[in-house]
Amino acid sequence: MLNNIGLPGLLLILIIVLLLFGRGKVASLMGEIGKGLSSFKKGMKEGEQEKLSTENQEDNKS
Repeated sequence: MLNNIGLPGLLLILIIVLLLFGRGKVASLMGEIGKGLSSFKKGMKEGEQEKLSTENQEDNKS
């Protein structure tokens, strides 16, 4: 169903969203989404670093 939207459909959806919520609301929403994505990426990097440090500590004990 969503495979056939295409560029004109996406533009129409964007225009409708702008009309319903206004430019300010959409901009603040996109900002919050960006902050969430950057926080998620930071958490993933910290998790990988913690995993590597744990593995290094276990290797040093052996």
